[in-house]
Amino acid sequence: MCPLPLAAAAVAAPRAPRWLLGRGLAAAMSTAGPLKSVDYEVFGRVQGVCFRMYTEGEAKKIGVVGWVKNTSKGTVTGQVQGPEDKVNSMKSWLSKVGSPSSRIDRTNFSNEKTISKLEYSDFSIRY
Repeated sequence: MCPLPLAAAAVAAPRAPRWLLGRGLAAAMSTAGPLKSVDYEVFGRVQGVCFRMYTEGEAKKIGVVGWVKNTSKGTVTGQVQGPEDKVNSMKSWLSKVGSPSSRIDRTNFSNEKTISKLEYSDFSIRY
């Protein structure tokens, strides 16, 4: 189990602005311009280092939706959706930052496309 650092604890339970209550993240993004979707796979030391937890926290901080999960081959894979600039920020984080104890050797992005609506309402860890 990954210890929850104070910074991640603050990200793990964000407070929504009052105007967003009842509308959800998808409603907030619907007016933010073109939406993008991209699949990713991260290679390196990315399992056993809280990578999924930090990915979920960063996605929620940036304001994108999608999912993340470990694979049987030792990588982490997932999908990110949201406004293009926010998806690009998440792509950069997945390529260069990761969790504090991780080592990212490379990140492959695939199936990048413009979408008309979000397929997810939040960002989650899959098992």
